[in-house]
Amino acid sequence: MRKLFGTDGVRGVAGELLTAELTLALGAAATREIGGARPRVLVIRDTRESGAMLEAALAAGIASAGGDVLLGGVLPTPAAPLLLGRYGFDLAAVISASHNPYADNGIKFFGADRFKLSDATELAIERRLEAGTDAAPQRIGAIDELHGTDEDYLRALQERFADLSLEGVDVVLDCANGSTYRAAPTIFRRLGATVTVLAGGPDGRNINDGCGSTHTASIVAAMRDGGHDIGFAFDGDGDRVLAVDRTGALVDGDELVALATLHLRSQDRLAGGGVVVTVMTNYGFHTAMRDAGVEVATTAVGDRYVLEELRERGWAIGGEQSGHIIDMGFVPSGDGIASALLTLEALAGRDLAERDAITKLPQKLVNVRVADRDGAMASEALSAATAQESAALEGRGRVLVRPSGTEQLVRVMVEAPSSEETDAVCARLVAIVQAAAAR
Repeated sequence: MRKLFGTDGVRGVAGELLTAELTLALGAAATREIGGARPRVLVIRDTRESGAMLEAALAAGIASAGGDVLLGGVLPTPAAPLLLGRYGFDLAAVISASHNPYADNGIKFFGADRFKLSDATELAIERRLEAGTDAAPQRIGAIDELHGTDEDYLRALQERFADLSLEGVDVVLDCANGSTYRAAPTIFRRLGATVTVLAGGPDGRNINDGCGSTHTASIVAAMRDGGHDIGFAFDGDGDRVLAVDRTGALVDGDELVALATLHLRSQDRLAGGGVVVTVMTNYGFHTAMRDAGVEVATTAVGDRYVLEELRERGWAIGGEQSGHIIDMGFVPSGDGIASALLTLEALAGRDLAERDAITKLPQKLVNVRVADRDGAMASEALSAATAQESAALEGRGRVLVRPSGTEQLVRVMVEAPSSEETDAVCARLVAIVQAAAAR
């Protein structure tokens, strides 16, 4: 069983769990695991103040194992698989903790095939770390800056959306003070949009701080008050996005994936005729896709599982309610900027406020912070209550109680025909989680 790697790489408080020493060792172990006489490894990061320290440590570890390091600087996560394909690197590492607070950081790896490393490869890296017996390399690798990476990423977006004109479109972009703060406004302006930027001034500590896709109050207020056409909120590393319509209504990943799926289907670009979503996806999505004749495959929560299913089935599109949307026709990763542009392509000039891709069932999601998520989930009282509430909603809604893959949280999600019933069921289950956590 993997101990360090979670659903999205190694993640923790920088300087505590994710120390320079561990990061150096991870870089060396990952480089040795991929092998080769002179592996070339790309390293990019987000805007956290710990990013430069971890970048230096990771680069040192890679070089100590004989790998040549190319530093790409601050870039959105999806730039890693794009640059892997463009330059033929053997490995890419992204230093980011995505939507987490600034004090956290993380490291995730992409292989030469442009996909995140498999569970088996991550386990092999951990075993190398535990063994600590690798011999010294034949050579020490070089560390160099890779210039022009911003433009490489922007050029790929322009090529993908060459037929999309945003002339006359007034857009608000919340860049979360993160990795999209340069690229997102640039590409929208190049395509002709009038752009208002929120949270576009990173200082190392303000990433995801009251902004971005996990804190949408600012962009919702801007859309309600500013007379803009559409808004998009990215997360810290730029691999997810949520939209806001001109009335200030938040549009989550379920609706954005539905819009994209039906658009691709109308263009005969929906490979395999199906879409992949997770267990968190609203019941209304399934109803809409069934009515449209689109097959739906459901996975566990996590974009890596969505991606695995897409690869296995050879399908084009998938995503999560949180705004991770994967368009295999562009890049095998969530890409918030590309997903925002795909949304505008799918709308084809229509108003997002008049969307009708799905009719959602009322849903309530509560994240309950606990000291030990696995211990709370092992509670017999919680298991019994979950089964009881699920049985009561059978055929009308559903219940999902699960641990977070990256934080000490238990997530309680309820869907029911009415908001009142949804809230009541959710409140009962949250109380049981809290009681279980207190024991």
